Amino acid sequence: MYAVLHDPQYREKYAQNLKREFPRIPLYGRHGEASETTFWQWAAWGEALMALHIGYEQAAPLALLRADVPDAKARAAGQPPKCLLKADKSAGTIALDSETTLAGIPPAAWAYQLGNRCALEWVLDQYKEKKPKDPTIREKFDTYRFADHKERVIDLLMRVATVSVETVRIVEAMKVARR
Repeated sequence: MYAVLHDPQYREKYAQNLKREFPRIPLYGRHGEASETTFWQWAAWGEALMALHIGYEQAAPLALLRADVPDAKARAAGQPPKCLLKADKSAGTIALDSETTLAGIPPAAWAYQLGNRCALEWVLDQYKEKKPKDPTIREKFDTYRFADHKERVIDLLMRVATVSVETVRIVEAMKVARR
């Protein structure tokens, strides 16, 4: 079932329904009866996808190029680097802060979507520094600083990139099998 939910043909055919109701699982195969080969292939894809998505923290990190260029202005002011967390899909880069950039992100890593955005952008959104509007809350509870979590976020982005690339590879195999 997990593989079927990732099938591009299924997602396209039922796009409108998936926006407003729970997914329904169709039978794959001839005349509503899935052949044993088809069933086991879809089961294998589903198992592989679940292992990737559930165990994303144990995925091997994708070898991305990290560039660290000291931010002289921030250092002179005694400040940590300015948090950016901006992705540039066309260049295959992520600017984490005013000092650190990750490069070499393959196009397939941007292709895997969680809802309406890619998984890498979702991670970036989760780690952005957001200021609470309420001044009392801001004064007492605004303690999150990206700089404190930077290395963990880099590791997570490298692992999520691996999961994204592998997910896209499996989904492409599904497309080929449906032809």
